[in-house]
Amino acid sequence: MAPRLNVNIDHVATVREARKTIEPDVVEAAAICERAGAHGITIHLRSDRRHIQDSDVRALKASVTTYLNVEMAATDEMIGIALEIRPDAVSLVPESPHEVTTEGGLNVAGNLEELTRVVGSLKNAGILVSIFIDPEISQIEAASAVGAQQIEICTAEFAELTLGRKAGELEGSREIVDEIERIRKAAVHARSKGLAVAAGHGLTIHNIRPLIGISEIEEYNIGHHIISKSIFIGLESAVKNMVDIISGFQVDIKEDF
Repeated sequence: MAPRLNVNIDHVATVREARKTIEPDVVEAAAICERAGAHGITIHLRSDRRHIQDSDVRALKASVTTYLNVEMAATDEMIGIALEIRPDAVSLVPESPHEVTTEGGLNVAGNLEELTRVVGSLKNAGILVSIFIDPEISQIEAASAVGAQQIEICTAEFAELTLGRKAGELEGSREIVDEIERIRKAAVHARSKGLAVAAGHGLTIHNIRPLIGISEIEEYNIGHHIISKSIFIGLESAVKNMVDIISGFQVDIKEDF
């Protein structure tokens, strides 16, 4: 079975919040993504509310017909919101007030007691719990120990190594090959622990193909690249192209795409 694609629509809200107005509408964006073949919608409710707002989470919970995955920090405030709204999944992520975007995986191994409590409360409410971690065996072991049902492998380092490269330019770099292997080993180990495996951060139509060959990865969370491309080709086309690529179809990637 082909991997699933969850489209992160945070940056639709970023554009809206630039003017503090009502458009573009995240509910409409989610509906377009679903119509284009996305298997789910991902949003990040940050403590600083820089893009997604509490009202967006409620509106999307009421409107999304596929799967709603909400990224959030493991704080009492955020967990309370999750327990009230009950999205399909919560992805626990690290968060810093000064970061431009999430900078790496959550240190699960260093927060076992607190994360065991948080994961337990979410699972008891019927919410699937995923944890965003770096591709490290120790963090996978910790994610399993706290009771997570899924991990999302942070592909930030892979994305940085492949930044600006086209699809045919990835095989010649030893660093890139090594990072792909690190991700593969992490995915294989997670599956051996009974964890579902997702991946995300900085993935594009140009760099994702090598990861699609890792059969243990069942889900991708991709946002910035899809929303960026939608400015030029439309959101529906941008989503369709990514769905086709992760489904194994041949897509003609033009230099200006």
